Amino acid sequence: MKDGEKDCCPKFNPKKYDNKKVTWKGKYFVKDKVFSFFHIPLNFGSVVEKNMKKIKDANAMLKEPIILSDEKSMFGSNVYISTKNALPKVHDVKLSGTFLTKVFEGPYKNMKKWIKQTEEYAKSQKKEVKNLYFHYPLCPKCSKKEGKNYVVIFAEI
Repeated sequence: MKDGEKDCCPKFNPKKYDNKKVTWKGKYFVKDKVFSFFHIPLNFGSVVEKNMKKIKDANAMLKEPIILSDEKSMFGSNVYISTKNALPKVHDVKLSGTFLTKVFEGPYKNMKKWIKQTEEYAKSQKKEVKNLYFHYPLCPKCSKKEGKNYVVIFAEI
């Protein structure tokens, strides 16, 4: 990103997601796969860009899209990008459920610690975690410009 260039990511407000309870009923997402090597994504950017173009072309872009990753395997994960509605010619899904959210800031090497803190937070709320989803609200360029590397963990309860 060059000086004066417009940010591509919406401004992130951590207070919106930190220690919150979120409930979705049939929230639309485009779903795709990312290849990883020991949880390091190899094609995350290209997968997101490809799907964001489809979402924009279908006029289904949200003001603040949520991009989730489920990190199901060391060698791949599913990526979910929120949309206004179902889209033609894509693999879309509806997610429903209740989630506890926590915001973290720092290097990805802290992920195990953040997961543990999220699980402890759920336990303190007398809830059991079914699944974890990870939201990266800023792309690498915007993260560098902001000087912050945020991760929001959505713990499905």
